[in-house]
Amino acid sequence: MTITEAQQAVDHWIKTHGVRYFNELTNMAILTEEVGEVARIIARKYGEQSFKESDKSDLGAELADVLFVVICLANQTGVDLQQQLLLNMERKGARDHQRHHDNEKL
Repeated sequence: MTITEAQQAVDHWIKTHGVRYFNELTNMAILTEEVGEVARIIARKYGEQSFKESDKSDLGAELADVLFVVICLANQTGVDLQQQLLLNMERKGARDHQRHHDNEKL
């Protein structure tokens, strides 16, 4: 599935199952919540915190939740994520071509 196809699939899902998009501020709050769930899993799986009984531990599912909400925000604000990702990669390639190779910490 391309990013464009993912945007279309999410739009179709919203229109058939979700009734309508939540407004942008609500989706931003939901995105923050979903990123927090990813952070909790990372802190427990790779950091020093231990899991609690109530913790979800499916990192893939939580990352997919983040992606879904990002796609919702892109759709409702008219952003073509596929085009923007390609432009972003070009900018990073030009800007950071040698930067990371020169980083002694890496």
